[in-house]
Amino acid sequence: MKQKTILLRIFIALIMMILVAACGSYMHQPMQPRRAVIGPETPAKKVLLDLPKAKEKIVVAVYKFRDQTGQYKASETGANWSTAVTQGATTILIRALEESGWFIPIERENMANLLNERKIIRTSRAQYEVGDQNNESMLPPLLFAGVILEGGIISYESNILTGGAGIRYFGADASGQYREDRVSIYIRAVSSANGKVLKTVYTTKSILSQEVSIGLFRYVKTKRLLEAETGFTYNEPSEICVTEAIEKAVESLIIEGIQDKLWALQNPKDSASVAINNYMDEKSTNYKSDPLGRILEKNNRGKLSLGVSAGSNSFLGDYTAGVVRPKASIGLGAALSPHWYIDSETGYRGLMVQEKVNDYSMFTNISLRYVFLPYDKFTPFLSFGGGFDYNKSGVGLTNDVFLPQMNGSFGLEYMARKNFGLSVSSGWNYYLNDRFDGTHSGTYNDASWGISVGMKFYFIKLRQKVAYF
Repeated sequence: MKQKTILLRIFIALIMMILVAACGSYMHQPMQPRRAVIGPETPAKKVLLDLPKAKEKIVVAVYKFRDQTGQYKASETGANWSTAVTQGATTILIRALEESGWFIPIERENMANLLNERKIIRTSRAQYEVGDQNNESMLPPLLFAGVILEGGIISYESNILTGGAGIRYFGADASGQYREDRVSIYIRAVSSANGKVLKTVYTTKSILSQEVSIGLFRYVKTKRLLEAETGFTYNEPSEICVTEAIEKAVESLIIEGIQDKLWALQNPKDSASVAINNYMDEKSTNYKSDPLGRILEKNNRGKLSLGVSAGSNSFLGDYTAGVVRPKASIGLGAALSPHWYIDSETGYRGLMVQEKVNDYSMFTNISLRYVFLPYDKFTPFLSFGGGFDYNKSGVGLTNDVFLPQMNGSFGLEYMARKNFGLSVSSGWNYYLNDRFDGTHSGTYNDASWGISVGMKFYFIKLRQKVAYF
């Protein structure tokens, strides 16, 4: 009966986790057919529509703007001949140009159809109209473009980032996975008068896929099996992502053209508008970002650091009765590179073995610290080094004895501000002799370990020659 109660509680807990963590997906499950609706718009569309008005609209022609990647969808079951991105990018671009208010797009993708239809009109008029057929059967001339837009979808990168996490215990499991792809768009404006490339712009958009699943698999009793599972997946529509990238490229083309005086604003004072200023700020930030979009200088941890920490310390030696004691320290660090720091730490720590040792002493360490993601707000780090304890009352030691040790730690650091970080870490000290607790036994020397929380202030921004990883 008790086992059934535990299993029921586990099952209820799983259901509650699903409802809390994924209620959005569950509330939008398609329980009945959905009617046709107007296609969804992207955030880039709103920005595009908020751009200042043009002095005069530019007539542009788009012949082909298509998928140039030649890439097919990934499949785990065999060959898949479906393309990874839409083949109708020309239509998407023409709509973005038309609704921007800056361009007059003209039909060029299916030019043969247009010319054929005009020919039919002229033939019909010549055959059925009475009068001066040479004049009445004439059609107005076709518009010609001063600018031709070329380019296409030039890249589709799969699995830019992948990862996940999961846990399984006693027949219950929960897991989550994610994957990020990326599509890239290039557009170039070409003068139809002389063939000069006036401007080239480039935009990218990530495509995110997520999966979350929770399950329970347990034998309640003999021949009684309880099995339950639930979950959801979310795949960002690739067509919407391509649309957003194209609309962002049109925005870039308009603003870059204004900056280069290729076309003009209706009101020259709009050159200082919010939309244009935001774009220029984004462009300047882009030079400081890596391919994953991380701003390289924003969370740069600096050449020098000053930190304090506090935590616990517990002895591991020939006696098992180690007791947790506090410790505190202050540290200085200097950067060797964005990833590597050399740190010095001095502090006061307690070590206690019941009825044997109750020692409070100073310690000093020098270590190398490796920061895995130096430009991210949140990053793991790993350090290793050596130092000594200035022991006063170790049982196996005379008074005022230096006890050499090696140390290592692993932790996580979060940059709460540009030059201020918070950290939590777990460290381990291994003494180079077995004399602290007064007993020589076992294969390994005395040791201690502890958990610490701390804060660091960073000074003097690092200058980077290599901008990526």
